[in-house]
Amino acid sequence: MKKTASNKTALPAYRLPDLDEATLTPAQAELLAAMRAGPRGAGLNLRGPFGVFMHAPAFGTLAQALGAHCRFGTSIPPRLSEFAILVTARLWKAHYEWHVHAPIAAKAGVTPSTIADLKAGRAPARAPADEKAVHAFVTELYAKKRVSDRTYARVHTLFGDAGMVELAGILGYYALVAMTLDVFRVPVPEGEPLPFREPAI
Repeated sequence: MKKTASNKTALPAYRLPDLDEATLTPAQAELLAAMRAGPRGAGLNLRGPFGVFMHAPAFGTLAQALGAHCRFGTSIPPRLSEFAILVTARLWKAHYEWHVHAPIAAKAGVTPSTIADLKAGRAPARAPADEKAVHAFVTELYAKKRVSDRTYARVHTLFGDAGMVELAGILGYYALVAMTLDVFRVPVPEGEPLPFREPAI
């Protein structure tokens, strides 16, 4: 991973050592093989949160299994799951999460105008009603650390009891990923712009 100087348009240096597949420990190699054997496929590399997870493979094994289920195994339609992930990424200003999931969300049916609104931190004015309901749910949860009965009911109508549990899980997992990316300053691929202005600290 490229390490860049700190300024308002670039991330400070990545905080973990870069890993080389040729020198992974047995536990790291086993984790990498497990991730590649799952729904993410053989092309998975050591970028993003997975490169971070490799530094603590016992934790990474559990985290990546939960992540695979949250992304590929829930009853939430991919369009709404990816929409919820984008809302989470924007709230955390998680550059890599946005970089990866914005194209996936677009492919799943989230419109370019909605993605642009989310990236700018705006409520998506022209989004369909189900996306607006999910947006209200996620943003209220972050703002108030609770969700009102009215907001809950709008989304429950879409997903039912099991889906509500899964939605909470998707939000929790991708908040974990966002925190991981932000704490360790995981960069986007070389040559790609940061989607958000990096906060000054």
